[in-house]
Amino acid sequence: MTLERNHPTPAGMPDRHLQAMVLHREIAACTVCAPYLPLGPRPITQFSATSRILIIGQAPGSRVHASGVPWQDDSGERLREWTGLDPDVFYDPAKVALVPMGFCYPGKGAAGDAPPRPECAPLWHAPILELLPADRLTLLVGSYAQARYLPGDAGATLTERVRGFARFAPATFPTPHPSWRSVGWRNRNPWFDTELLPALRAAIRSRLAGA
Repeated sequence: MTLERNHPTPAGMPDRHLQAMVLHREIAACTVCAPYLPLGPRPITQFSATSRILIIGQAPGSRVHASGVPWQDDSGERLREWTGLDPDVFYDPAKVALVPMGFCYPGKGAAGDAPPRPECAPLWHAPILELLPADRLTLLVGSYAQARYLPGDAGATLTERVRGFARFAPATFPTPHPSWRSVGWRNRNPWFDTELLPALRAAIRSRLAGA
């Protein structure tokens, strides 16, 4: 698949915005993983050429697959609480990009959902990231995103990476995945609430204000 870089630009539309429209269309039509998806392909993502907050998660669950709305589940509620973003801002692609490691629901695994399909990130992440503002803030939500984008920390545990967030801030913040399992993890790691979340929310406010 190739981007239609030479597509004629409608009058008044900046080229980067057109590229985002074309890329959305190509992602929506993607069937690369179709043979491996029990419910079939339904790529779910959100981004625009002006998204200054980038959230890279895992893959949509069955509820999100059914609705077509990213993070419209209990995990999304926790993530919005962590970030301090209300739904109106969270679901505004002009401000927030929601780019999972796998764009389609991967089905059930041995314990919970299966891992994100490995084809998605190599195929689609680079062209999306090329469109986003260079001064964006990136949240790496869960171990799959951190393994790809924090390769120097490959030997660290998720808790060690998240506890060391100051090494990556303020441009990048690693967090656990906000599944039900994160409730107990959060109780065992009170520094997440007292240290990381205030820094994360401040960085988000700064990006949204254009600083």
